[in-house]
Amino acid sequence: MSSPCTALIFQLSGCLVDFGARTLPVALQRLHPECTPSNLVGTPQQTLDAWLGKPASAAQLQALQQTLSEVAGAHTKLTLGAAHLLQTLHANGTPCAWLDDLPADASLRLAEMLPTPIEAVLARQARPWPAPDSCWQALSQLEVERLDGCIVVSGNPLLLQAGLNAGCWTIGLAACGPLCGYALADWQALGASDQEHLRAEATLQLYRLGVHSVIDHLGEIEASLDDIGVRRGKGEKP
Repeated sequence: MSSPCTALIFQLSGCLVDFGARTLPVALQRLHPECTPSNLVGTPQQTLDAWLGKPASAAQLQALQQTLSEVAGAHTKLTLGAAHLLQTLHANGTPCAWLDDLPADASLRLAEMLPTPIEAVLARQARPWPAPDSCWQALSQLEVERLDGCIVVSGNPLLLQAGLNAGCWTIGLAACGPLCGYALADWQALGASDQEHLRAEATLQLYRLGVHSVIDHLGEIEASLDDIGVRRGKGEKP
């Protein structure tokens, strides 16, 4: 697979590792099992506030950060297609970076299983997604000279919106990100009709956002990269 792109920015959780982006919800369930699950798309602090139904205290936020680091160790398994894709991109010399909105300790723990060197973007001073700051920081760290052909890959609507705001192409992941939210074994145990219902809802939400292509997981990315390459060749801009 040749790479018809300038650079790729991946979310870590729910994209490269941790199918279903389970690290955050598992940490929340461990700390606050009495609460009803709420929206899991947002920063850990935003998600904790929504989970509790009120602003979290400093002690509760600190406990979440510690628990995320502990939980991350159990979610380092690569997602479908991630190993082959990263090895191919590394062989091609395509600049790649990962970023996440989890605390740095948890993110670095998740990244321990990545099979090839890939730039880590720990955007401590960046505004949270959907602000484009962390995407631009990633491209800066990669020393990318032009925005044309840069692609953001994630299942998180906020990061995909940040990628759009940054002027990047975007590829959304329907099945392995937080919108479906199932660990791989649980996802595979679902019936075909349940899978299709969840996949369709996630896909529709991502396309409504303006994402350029939507796939289930990284094992299906080649066709999307080729399509973006063709669209760029015709002069189309993101």
